[in-house]
Amino acid sequence: MTISKPDLMRRQPKQKRSQQRVEKILQAAAEVFAEVGYEAATTHQIAAKAETAIGSLYQFFPDKLAIFHALEAIHMERVTVILTKLMQSADQHQSLPEFIEHTVDIYAQYFADPIPRVVYIQYFIAPELFKLFDETFNQQLIQQFAAFFRQWNPDLAVEKSELLAETVHRTYNALLLNALKQDESKRQALYAELKAMLVSYLIPYTLPQQVMKVMICPHCHSSRLSKNGHRHGKQRYLCKDCGKQFLERLNS
Repeated sequence: MTISKPDLMRRQPKQKRSQQRVEKILQAAAEVFAEVGYEAATTHQIAAKAETAIGSLYQFFPDKLAIFHALEAIHMERVTVILTKLMQSADQHQSLPEFIEHTVDIYAQYFADPIPRVVYIQYFIAPELFKLFDETFNQQLIQQFAAFFRQWNPDLAVEKSELLAETVHRTYNALLLNALKQDESKRQALYAELKAMLVSYLIPYTLPQQVMKVMICPHCHSSRLSKNGHRHGKQRYLCKDCGKQFLERLNS
């Protein structure tokens, strides 16, 4: 665990033991913020959760806000790495449904950690607390995804790609925020619906017209299919994930 902004701390831990103590404080802070909320949380609760003396906490952090900013810096660093890897891994050989499924799964796993989860949720509660995340960062993401959509479909106009990217970004954030507040079962169900919605929305725009015919399972929305004979003159498919069969149709 690293903190890329040294001014967020009273002093940087240099010895391994001090680094481990800071890590425990930050992990404990995320858990306390998740349990009682940022406003109600106290540095004494955080120190108790981290099993460290309050004086040790104050050696590194002057107050609760400094701890939160350290968590924000960690989240910024991690999410930047994830975004870079996702963009690098996406190519024309991977179908859009596969990319969407992979992306949603990656973030679902990432937000299982209390540090990014509490920072993400807090942004929608009190964005004024943040030093690194702001609307400028959101606009940068939108531009990145707009350029990414144009790679999928070179015929897509810049203005349209930016509109698609903003719609996806805002909608995804709203639905992810709701999912993170649910129990595990409901959360997973919402992730599945999020994947289906993104696929249905983006397919007509992000693939050139000559390759618009992209088959996905109507039951589980998987793109892992195999041909399974014909019926009534139509191609029949078998879904490798849910095992159900269906007849060929154009997804648009």
